[in-house]
Amino acid sequence: MEKVRLGIIGLGAQGGNYTRFISEGKVKNIVIGGFCDTDPDKRKAYTEKYPDIPFYDNYTDLLNSGNVDAIVTTVPHYLHPKIGIAALERNIHTLVEKPAGVYTKQVNELNAFAESKPELTFAVFFNQRTNPLYQKVKELIDDGEIGDIRRTNWIITAWWRPQGYYDQSEWRATWEGEGGGVLVNQAPHQLDLLQWIAGMPKKVYSVVKYGYQRDIAVEDDVTVVLDYGNGATGVFITATHDVLGTNRFEILGDKGKIIVDDSKKITIKRLHNPESEMSNTMSWADIKKLTGGGDMSQIYSEEVLEFKSVWGKQHIAILENFAGNILDGTELVAPGSDGIHGVALANAIHLSSWLGKEVELPIDEDVFLAELNKKIQEEKRALVEK
Repeated sequence: MEKVRLGIIGLGAQGGNYTRFISEGKVKNIVIGGFCDTDPDKRKAYTEKYPDIPFYDNYTDLLNSGNVDAIVTTVPHYLHPKIGIAALERNIHTLVEKPAGVYTKQVNELNAFAESKPELTFAVFFNQRTNPLYQKVKELIDDGEIGDIRRTNWIITAWWRPQGYYDQSEWRATWEGEGGGVLVNQAPHQLDLLQWIAGMPKKVYSVVKYGYQRDIAVEDDVTVVLDYGNGATGVFITATHDVLGTNRFEILGDKGKIIVDDSKKITIKRLHNPESEMSNTMSWADIKKLTGGGDMSQIYSEEVLEFKSVWGKQHIAILENFAGNILDGTELVAPGSDGIHGVALANAIHLSSWLGKEVELPIDEDVFLAELNKKIQEEKRALVEK
């Protein structure tokens, strides 16, 4: 195989972007082997623009066509595991969009099936893992630059979505169609990066508001307290109603702090001595001198790193990494099995709010699914009443 023939299943915004990147020759070692979408308008538009590329109305026909070596799923979240398993069954390499699914039970089924096909490439589209800024943050943490983590704080409310966004289609922002709101649509990248960089929490307690500032059934405002199980704690806040928006990620360690602003700038503050040592050796008079306008450089050094936007390049990097693994065994940036972590965290946040208490990870999958199905039934009854 010289180039991977990729089938693009789902031709919404993301599917359209991947089509453009590949057709314009921006992605090494990949060509488009086929398109799939159920929308007749998409068929018309794509067959006119790309007359030499087969178009299919359902994914099974594409998978059985013999025209693709691999697929990417840019479809509603519930379908990622189903289509992923169908592709792997036919020995087709699989790249699933984020999130890998709506609930861990279905994602675990996908992961288990993928394990039975170790000769196939299975990846998840966590393009933010290729962002040099977040790669640098992970490197700093892994190298112990700020010591042991004591606290994480991420405020990511730069997801403003007006009511018109939610009114675009009937499935959007519904329990049955999408499986949730900001946690499964906008914030999965941050949930993945949080655990990729700082590790998975052991417990979560959440306050989640559903339809708080928008006429939707799902969440548009989320506040979560994280317990990492080793004394470290964290807070994660996200929302879709903040038109001014904030994106600030802080990681406090016993030897310093990392601050990420707007996914553009990293500020690294390195303590000359660990905080515990300072606490044990500095007098209150010493501290008063510093806090009263003294030279803080006696305590820490500061480094600021600026990064340019790499939107688009991130997606191309994931596609090239996926093809590289298929062709020559290049190590995957985001193995498909990693998709479970962000879904597990989102599920725990939802479940904590539904039960009104702190929950431990891993959560009881059956309890979560039962509660999710209750939400779906309540949603259906509300529609009937309207």
